[in-house]
Amino acid sequence: MNLPSDALSDEPAAGTAPIGVFDSGIGGLTVVAALRRLLPSENIFYIGDTARVPYGGKSRRTVERYSVEISGLLLAEGAKMLVVACNTASALAVPRLKELFRAPVQGVILPGANAAVQATRSGRVGVIGTRATIASGAYERAIHAVEPDARVFSTACPLLVPLIEEGMFDDPITLQVLRRYLHPLLEQEIDALVLGCTHYPLLSDAIASVVGEAVTLVDSAQNCAKAVFETLGNSVPAAPADQPGHLRVALTDSTEGFLRTAEGALDLHIGDVELRAVQAG
Repeated sequence: MNLPSDALSDEPAAGTAPIGVFDSGIGGLTVVAALRRLLPSENIFYIGDTARVPYGGKSRRTVERYSVEISGLLLAEGAKMLVVACNTASALAVPRLKELFRAPVQGVILPGANAAVQATRSGRVGVIGTRATIASGAYERAIHAVEPDARVFSTACPLLVPLIEEGMFDDPITLQVLRRYLHPLLEQEIDALVLGCTHYPLLSDAIASVVGEAVTLVDSAQNCAKAVFETLGNSVPAAPADQPGHLRVALTDSTEGFLRTAEGALDLHIGDVELRAVQAG
């Protein structure tokens, strides 16, 4: 893959340049929605790698390659920072992106881990995510870096993303699957649960109904947006406060159906969707 000529050497762009956000699919729009609420003046360019979704079952090498390619596309559009709105890519590819690119890179793992430590009262934290995210142990390492005495219990939930992609947010089948996945965590008496996939906030109401009021949900998307908010004005120039921010969305393959479902669920305005070509496989 040929990286854009400025991807390895240029300084971050001016404040009006977009924040570049990517995910393996559409789930990262939960991060975009949170960014739009916190940073209404910022321009955002989002790429969903829908041609190669999901990343959750792929190897580290493959996830790194995909992430480098999509990051290169965002930087070619003048992105002033990269937001990895995918837990799998954050767990497996962020170190490589930071090696290659001078633009700041923000993932979702560290903000989620910090929020989990703040949310728990008992020190017993549950994490749900894709197989790759859970197998990486990234959340366990990040949580223990903040609170070494925390007990972390993790469960891979491979059926959730397909159910979400089908728009089955409140379906009885989804509730049954959630009960199956979450029961072992509840048996461990967790009091905080990290939604370790950016699709999962779309199921927040359903998850809350299963875990009950005693368990605090930790939204990795919301906490990633807060981390970006804290970065702007420091290492990354902020947009002028009087500027109305704009959202551009590009996909690597057409998935208009779920895109429009997510648009409605997240109260986002998404106009015309662009297509970007990527290497298959």
